[in-house]
Amino acid sequence: MLVLNQQEVGSLLDIDQLVEALAPAMADLSAGSVSQPPRTGAQVPECEGMLAVMPVYLPSSKALATKLVSIFPQNARLDLPTHLAIVAVFDAATGSPVAIMDGTQITALRTAAGSALATKLLARPDSSVLAVLGTGVQARAHARAIPRVRPVKEVRVAGRDEKKATALAQELSAELGILVQATRSYRDAVMGADIVCVATHSPEPVLRGEWLEPGTHVNSVGLNFEGRELDDDAVVKTLVVVESRQAVLAPTPSGANDLIWPIRDGLITEEHIIAEVGELVSGTHKGRTSPQEITLYKSVGVAVQDVVAAQLVITAARERGVGVEIDI
Repeated sequence: MLVLNQQEVGSLLDIDQLVEALAPAMADLSAGSVSQPPRTGAQVPECEGMLAVMPVYLPSSKALATKLVSIFPQNARLDLPTHLAIVAVFDAATGSPVAIMDGTQITALRTAAGSALATKLLARPDSSVLAVLGTGVQARAHARAIPRVRPVKEVRVAGRDEKKATALAQELSAELGILVQATRSYRDAVMGADIVCVATHSPEPVLRGEWLEPGTHVNSVGLNFEGRELDDDAVVKTLVVVESRQAVLAPTPSGANDLIWPIRDGLITEEHIIAEVGELVSGTHKGRTSPQEITLYKSVGVAVQDVVAAQLVITAARERGVGVEIDI
């Protein structure tokens, strides 16, 4: 069995390759040809934590895997990642373990790649100003991924902690070679932005619909079991696309309160979700139809994205001789 650590996974996983590979896999998911049961988890109430399991089988690539992911929001106070994970890959013909690898990098990169794919499908081609709400792992990953699919010339970073926002802006500016600046508020970051990426664990909305101008595209990947990062208006006024209707509308620990609560309160119906990403890929549903529409991709993370990323990592590892083979 191949064992790969976090550094190795990060060095092996190419984001452009991943965005491309996710498209047919998401189409398979929407077509119903993927075995992907709802995410389930064991709660750790004294730490507000959870250990979730996400198994999946993707027949088109004979890929069988499961991710174990721990979600411990209080880790932020300890300067530790709030999400930690491992991915186990199995031989689809025999069920034998093939590989085990760090899943924290997988989660960060596949989530950002999913948003990049949605951005390719939904954002205006001339989108050049990106707002990133959040300062954690996902915020950083999105700031790196989105400029690869749209001609971003300016990035604005906002977070609860101004110092963290400033530090992240400085880091990204040196890395991306484009204008990156921290703003004093979420509103300042969003106003006039073409693309908004919301990546927080906030229980209270950090993005308000009143700030969104015609033509904006929003990627929202934050998940909080007790709250939401988008207000009602940010959902009601947008064309909503998801990875999976079943996943996003499922009970905790899978679904998104950002959509479930407006439906519960009678502000929208389930039909407000116009499409799944896979339906846009296959052409069975349309996304943006005019430059003035506001689009929203609400992500909760699906296991098929993990297995696609893991397969790419394994292929690259074997080609380059990276990792350690062990007997179990």
